Amino acid sequence: MQTILECRELCHRYGNNPALTEVNFSIEQGGIVGLLGPNGSGKTTLIKLAMGMLQPSSGEVLVDGKRPCPATKAVTAYLPDANYLSKWMSVEQQVDYYADFFPDFERDRAVGMLSRLGIGLKQKIKTLSKGNQEKLGLLLTMSRRAKLYILDEPIAGVDPAARDYILETILQNKPEDSTILLCTHLIWDIENILTHAIFLNCGRVVLDSPVKELCEREGKDLNDIFREVFRW
Repeated sequence: MQTILECRELCHRYGNNPALTEVNFSIEQGGIVGLLGPNGSGKTTLIKLAMGMLQPSSGEVLVDGKRPCPATKAVTAYLPDANYLSKWMSVEQQVDYYADFFPDFERDRAVGMLSRLGIGLKQKIKTLSKGNQEKLGLLLTMSRRAKLYILDEPIAGVDPAARDYILETILQNKPEDSTILLCTHLIWDIENILTHAIFLNCGRVVLDSPVKELCEREGKDLNDIFREVFRW
């Protein structure tokens, strides 16, 4: 199996404050991996390093065997934790922007999902509800044919029905040989779709295991294991 994301002794500091310390793991192509930990554990910092938005203080992160660069960004579809849509645009303009910017973007697939949601192409993004803006961001990301999808807190702050739609969209639109890195602290909602789990705590990897093996070994579900690991 090809390794799609790898960290080697990865460290990052904000001034004198360590955010990541000696992070080591490798993720093989094809699964749905949970990058799990409480707020402030270093998840978003790790993602920004993988996207080339930050530079390591030491060590390295490799995407598809390369340090972050235009070639790795071309095979990575990234959904940030904050709303990034251009609210002054119409939905159609945002779709066209993606189609122009990403060669692997499948416009017909995006338009089909919008139709099923009842979101019109002519609607202004600023008129959409918060939940529909979240869904639009996700479906645009998942309409790419990427090797690696990095989704930062895609189900935080949305209602349970929206969470169900988001998880269904992720599963239905994931190419078979692609990998999803799903960053969240909401374990209960996503544990049934994960194939692998990496727990981060205070910037360190404290657990790295296939989910099925871990749950069988511990005799608990992933949510209970998470609560035990991160018990205050």
